[in-house]
Amino acid sequence: MSRPRVFYGAVALAGLSLIWSAYAITDLMQSGVFGLSVALAGDIGWLTVLWAQYRRVGPRWAAVAAGWIIALGVGLLLVIHGVQEDSTAQAVAGPFVVLVGKIVWEFALPALRDPAALTPEQQAEIHSVIRDSEHAARLHDARRDRAEREAQATIERIQQQARITAARDRADFEITLERLEMRAEIDRRSPLMIAPITTPDQPAISPSTPPIAPSALPTEHAPTSTNTASEQPSIADLARDHVAITTTNTDAVNAICALRPDEKRESVAAAVRRARRNADGMKGGYG
Repeated sequence: MSRPRVFYGAVALAGLSLIWSAYAITDLMQSGVFGLSVALAGDIGWLTVLWAQYRRVGPRWAAVAAGWIIALGVGLLLVIHGVQEDSTAQAVAGPFVVLVGKIVWEFALPALRDPAALTPEQQAEIHSVIRDSEHAARLHDARRDRAEREAQATIERIQQQARITAARDRADFEITLERLEMRAEIDRRSPLMIAPITTPDQPAISPSTPPIAPSALPTEHAPTSTNTASEQPSIADLARDHVAITTTNTDAVNAICALRPDEKRESVAAAVRRARRNADGMKGGYG
């Protein structure tokens, strides 16, 4: 896009104003480089304000007011310089150059702007929407990150509880397996600790030997009416004795029923089971 002609006139006037103000202020200060630095500071400040006014930085009135304050300040210094030099022409021409340059720039700046460009209010509205959108996006990201951290913490807590439960189950399994091994060892050694029972008329009976049906009792030993029930061993005593010499409850029940055919098999079986539990409890506490 070509620049308007007023721009070139404004640049020329700005150059003349800067050169004249730098010379006059340096001569007025009578301090060499220090005076030149003051003059350059004023010129740089004026150019910066022109740029801010062109780009519409800050409030609309701020750049305009700052530009006129700098221009009037430089003009005043130029008037003082002309008075000290006893030159009315310098006192009038110096501020005139600066003020004319400032006025021309007031027309040049609007001409440099794109007519279709957004106004500061519209730009501010767009920036507000962008800020709101950015705020919403960052807020969403923050909430999502917090939810992810909470979910990760929950997963870790569940995994820790699962590890604890697995450790307990493993310990229970090892203890149960050890008990089973101990019970198997007790069952394996039990027949060796029971002495064989022998009688003159039959071979030795051991836990591994199946029970032998009793032979008919001699006449003199056969139960008679004179033998009372109190002289015979009870079912509990028979169950305890046969549990000690047999390995299974069935063998013990068969042997007792053979001795007491008049007893109910269910009662005998219950007595044998009870005797077996009591015997196991005395061996190691495993029933």
